Amino acid sequence: MKVMVLGIDGYLGWPLALRMIARGHEVCGADNFYTRKAVEEVGSWSAIPIPSMEERVKAVKRVFGADLHFKEGDLRDYNFISSFIEEERPDAIIDFAEQRSAPYSQIDLSHAVFTMENNVIGTMNLLYAMKESAPNAHLLKMGTLGEYGTPNIDIAEGYFEVEYHGRKDRLPFPRQAGSWYHWSKVHDSNNISFAVKIWGLTATDVHQGPVYGTRTEDMKDDELRTRFDFDEVWGTVLNRYCVEAVAGLPLTPYGEGGQTRGFISLEDSVTALSLLLEHPPEQGTMRVVNQYAESRSVMELANMVKKAGDEMGLNVQIKPVPDPRVEAQRHYYNVERYVLPSLGFKPSHTVEGEIPVMLRDLMKYRDRLIEKRDAILLAGSNAGVNWRQTSNKVVKKPLRSELKA
Repeated sequence: MKVMVLGIDGYLGWPLALRMIARGHEVCGADNFYTRKAVEEVGSWSAIPIPSMEERVKAVKRVFGADLHFKEGDLRDYNFISSFIEEERPDAIIDFAEQRSAPYSQIDLSHAVFTMENNVIGTMNLLYAMKESAPNAHLLKMGTLGEYGTPNIDIAEGYFEVEYHGRKDRLPFPRQAGSWYHWSKVHDSNNISFAVKIWGLTATDVHQGPVYGTRTEDMKDDELRTRFDFDEVWGTVLNRYCVEAVAGLPLTPYGEGGQTRGFISLEDSVTALSLLLEHPPEQGTMRVVNQYAESRSVMELANMVKKAGDEMGLNVQIKPVPDPRVEAQRHYYNVERYVLPSLGFKPSHTVEGEIPVMLRDLMKYRDRLIEKRDAILLAGSNAGVNWRQTSNKVVKKPLRSELKA
């Protein structure tokens, strides 16, 4: 099948494109390199240097013998996405092209509005473009388990049965997002659901937990490696811990460290997503998928990184920092999963097993990490990101010229 990856330059977009190419599918993609510039905006960079898209496309040709058609563009530009879909006529469209950082969305009014505009309008443009030019294509949209929050009950996979005043119905599971970014994802989910209902589009809404890892099996060449963010604005917690350990910094769990989420390795993420693409839902329906491999608290992760780091002679310390987020320090967390197991998905990587691999990969770039060590806790200091006391004063406008992968 022909697969279109929007946000193909990103941490997930690039390895998923490689996986689909490796599995014999035709791949095209778009991006406008917003992530590269937004990470620079907060004074950081990718821990693993990544080549230009031109160099990446050449590497794909050299390693896989495949042509990857790339276009630079912005989903907020309807003419761009409409013409791209019209030209390519994909069987499946993967939407990773959104501002993905919760801390970034909380910096100030400008960053919050940018997140809503970028994510919600971009998705709306995509839905209308599909309606006009690819009504039978399968949309796979990357959402987040953060849409659900941390309720004191099991989290259903999208929908659950409700009885109220003696009447029953099957309704969407309540959303309790914890940032403007997460609320933008909730709006996306609602808009996609409505588009499926009124236009008969076909969609998979993936609610994925935090992803960790430095590589997948398809990255057979250094020029095929994906980006790896580690600062507090753009890096997920386990990736940040690994960089802190390598850079000689203490690990920085927030508050008590009891916050629990569902984590999945980069390898398992692309495996699961490729399964969903190759096994689409029934035409004209919306499928909701909860995607993660194991639940861990942030303090558990810190202890695992410390153990692995100490075994490598890194002498890792743990130093909790005040939690900038409005969140429960300890809570119940159980997320139901049925779709992926029904397709035969079984995670092949564990947090404990993957941490040593990540540390060894990052050691090659230790000098690069030390050079940006001040960016690791940037959100709590220089950028002024305090989720409890966000300001309406616009200190610095976010980059608005390009859409983030």
